[in-house]
Amino acid sequence: MVKKFLNLLHKKGDKLVKIEGDRLLLRTFVESDAKSLAELMRRNKYFWSIHEPLHEEEFYTEEAQFKKILESIHLLRANREYSFGIYPKGSNVLIGHISLYAIKRLPYNSAFIGYSIDERYTRKGIATEAVNAVIEFAFRNVKLHRVEAYVSPKNTGSIRVLENAQFVREGLLRELLYINGSWEDHYLYSLLQDDLRK
Repeated sequence: MVKKFLNLLHKKGDKLVKIEGDRLLLRTFVESDAKSLAELMRRNKYFWSIHEPLHEEEFYTEEAQFKKILESIHLLRANREYSFGIYPKGSNVLIGHISLYAIKRLPYNSAFIGYSIDERYTRKGIATEAVNAVIEFAFRNVKLHRVEAYVSPKNTGSIRVLENAQFVREGLLRELLYINGSWEDHYLYSLLQDDLRK
């Protein structure tokens, strides 16, 4: 359960959003996170490529991640995306990332959620805690009606995370993403704000 939101703190004039949970601190990325984010990407390059596309070598550099962070800050300013680093409470070790992205306002009032956890920290309930925290933030603070997620049918761990967070499988999207040489089907999951009241 999320203990508190530390929302709309300011650093250098930009919004810095923090979500504090039982074991984790989620914090939106700032420019100085580029090095640790690049290290996280490099460390998990092949582990994450089981369900995500491999990227060109340039993607895994500090420079490329710096540019991605700048883009995420721009989207945060526009309230269109929240990209969080995942940290154990009391630590500055980056162990994953989670995003609430493609935020649309009425008539949709929806967004997507996506996340990746460092291989060394999987199977510890970290993704579940992070997803629950971001979902609560999405409905309470961002005032969304619906959050969606794509997940590969082969990604049983991520399916468990979504279903533990009460997401509902709506259907199969055929050949949705081109991943490492082949078109892959993905399930579409969703969670409505009203689902959490049932």
